[in-house]
Amino acid sequence: MKMLHSRTRLAWMVFLVAPALTAAPADDLLQQTLAHMDEVAATFKSVTADVKKTSHTAIIDEDYKDSGTLVVKRPKPKDLRALFDIKEPDAKKIAFSGRTGEIYYPKLNTVDIYDLDKKLGAQVNQYLLLGFGASAKDLQEAYSIKLAGAETVNGQPTAHLELTPRKPDEATHLEKVELWVSVQTGIAIQQKLSYRGGDYQLATYTNMKINPPIPDSAVTLNLPASVKRQHPLK
Repeated sequence: MKMLHSRTRLAWMVFLVAPALTAAPADDLLQQTLAHMDEVAATFKSVTADVKKTSHTAIIDEDYKDSGTLVVKRPKPKDLRALFDIKEPDAKKIAFSGRTGEIYYPKLNTVDIYDLDKKLGAQVNQYLLLGFGASAKDLQEAYSIKLAGAETVNGQPTAHLELTPRKPDEATHLEKVELWVSVQTGIAIQQKLSYRGGDYQLATYTNMKINPPIPDSAVTLNLPASVKRQHPLK
């Protein structure tokens, strides 16, 4: 269970865009989807959504599920800020900006602060970009991409993409990423991160709003003055 919760915290931190496309040949659908993602990436500024997430730990064949809301803001290229407000089953808020990650536990009035190094900070930023304003070039630099098929997720037609890291990820042991990219919006409405040994994280996004005006306060933790600050990696 400790392993499960540790991976879950990292995934939430790191842990993210025309019907005619669904009838296109596989190669055409892949190329059209990547082109659509490029169009969206050029104007992407922000997104809000409800999130349901499943974290599967293979060694004990157990699922841990949580749900909440997500706010992502990109003030400028490659500067992504995010705030996950997890409401169930255990309330907590997770914020990420630059190479700093914070997890706030309101019941304990404690915030864990992660000072991520340059490499891990870049990885977290990369995971946040997946499906949320990432261009095809961004993705193809880090992954080989193929089309798994045209599928419907929560009533929306999507292109199901499979991404395999071009270089082994020794920090997280990530083996494969799957994105279900909405044909309508060009944004991923479902993501699956699969790790060595059979563990995976599956996140589904609903009630998504693209490019709403978002103040900096919406992606920043509002902590009480009495909060206890901890640095688990130090």
